[in-house]
Amino acid sequence: MADGFGRNFLLLQGPHGPFFRQLGQLLEQTGAAAWRVGFNGGDAFFWDNKARFIAHTESLETWPAALRKIIAEKSITDIVLYGDTRPVHAEAIKLARALDLRVHVFEEGYLRPYWVNYERGGANGNSRLMGMTVAQMQKVLRKARIDLTEAPAHWGDIRQHAFYNFVYHLHILLNNRAYPNFKSHRADTVAQEFRTYVRRVLCHPIEILKRQITTRRIKNSGQAYHLVLMQLEHDSAFLMHSPFASMPEFLQYVVKAFAAGAPRHHRLVFKAHPLESGRRALARDISALAARYKIADRVDYVPGGKLAQLLDHARSAVTVNSTAGQQALWRGLPLKAFGKAVYDKPQFVSDLPLEAFFAKPPYPDNASYLDYRRYLLETSQIHGGFYSTRGRRQLLRQVIDMLLSELDPFDSFEYGNSASVSGRTNKNNREVN
Repeated sequence: MADGFGRNFLLLQGPHGPFFRQLGQLLEQTGAAAWRVGFNGGDAFFWDNKARFIAHTESLETWPAALRKIIAEKSITDIVLYGDTRPVHAEAIKLARALDLRVHVFEEGYLRPYWVNYERGGANGNSRLMGMTVAQMQKVLRKARIDLTEAPAHWGDIRQHAFYNFVYHLHILLNNRAYPNFKSHRADTVAQEFRTYVRRVLCHPIEILKRQITTRRIKNSGQAYHLVLMQLEHDSAFLMHSPFASMPEFLQYVVKAFAAGAPRHHRLVFKAHPLESGRRALARDISALAARYKIADRVDYVPGGKLAQLLDHARSAVTVNSTAGQQALWRGLPLKAFGKAVYDKPQFVSDLPLEAFFAKPPYPDNASYLDYRRYLLETSQIHGGFYSTRGRRQLLRQVIDMLLSELDPFDSFEYGNSASVSGRTNKNNREVN
């Protein structure tokens, strides 16, 4: 494996917390230089090496020119970022392609929570996986060396994730004087984000009680139900790779189709994202739509929490393009998806109109899905997590070699040099639990 001498990495915005700082420290140990661009007080707080920190204090309009200057002055060879669609990252990828630089993209795992995603150039709807067929994946799986592991039953380090979100936004709120032109890639202001997190923490016990009562009632009813896997409206997968302009538009589409197509004794259950913060009154919106289409007694809303309990007994699953769709496919459930997703293959995802899908959902090709999942685990899915201490240790052990490799994870596997399998072959490894 190559060392880092002669490589100059530029880290842009990363997951909230210390992951990018630790990644930079390890890159420096390989002989590479690791620079960090900060766009706000939260970025600055989570980066210790101030000699390698570059504050971008100007407006977003100046960013392309500023980035070009940084690349030239620091002889940047590689750009590292988390999520490829936020404006500063989209501009960076565009420039990197023009200058023939490597772009390393981290994301939440396609098979979360015990894996994170690492690719080159793009993720989700911009991933190389979008252009691959299952047959192509099966062709290279002769080199597979791992056993399939069980699908994770819970989100993972959700408490640490929420904590670092809180700390990050607190530093933007209280320590952002040096960044007067900072503007979040989300619609809410930083103050609104912070109030949302505070409200979420205060209301958490009530949400737990609501979730437990509703989940128990659904499971004890004995009725068949279809599960809607909801997403965060500000999530890049929903914003950039979805046919819907807003979450209410998606909700209306689903409720209307269920009312028209589902058997009268079936229920419709909306399951909120674990990090849903209450920006929208989703429960109220769903209740109003159910009343409008005269199915109020057949519709439920479950706030946050674990997905497994509801998926285990569902008749089918519906989503825009949530990665939770993979958990449905792992269980062999019929799945309907609407947005661009790496798992949107004809062998897995139904192409029926939604009304017909609710009437008689077709099952996926389980054997093909297991091959697809196996391919992901051999390539872009790295065992570990961004937020817990143990998860980061597990992730960092593997990812440095992957960043230094001349080949991306897909080509590395095809040509027999996959770094991603390192440290993941032991099924009994509980490092990130």
